[in-house]
Amino acid sequence: MTLDQLPIGTPARITAVDWTVLVAEEGQRLRALGIDEGARLTLAYRGVFAGRDPLAVEIGRMTVAIRRVHALAMTVEPVSEAAA
Repeated sequence: MTLDQLPIGTPARITAVDWTVLVAEEGQRLRALGIDEGARLTLAYRGVFAGRDPLAVEIGRMTVAIRRVHALAMTVEPVSEAAA
């Protein structure tokens, strides 16, 4: 499933990112924030309007706002709380 489909509050691990669909600078920013393959995160918030933007992602002790297009480029798998 992609990150935008992840239920809110579910811990997950990023298994793949399709960097080709993102602008190079956006990809560089996401990597600098630790959002890359293997990262563990939790979807904390999803926008309520038509575009469902932004999404808030908790990664480590940070909460980062990303656009839905970024979340669509990321494949995630849920992980148990113990493994997170």
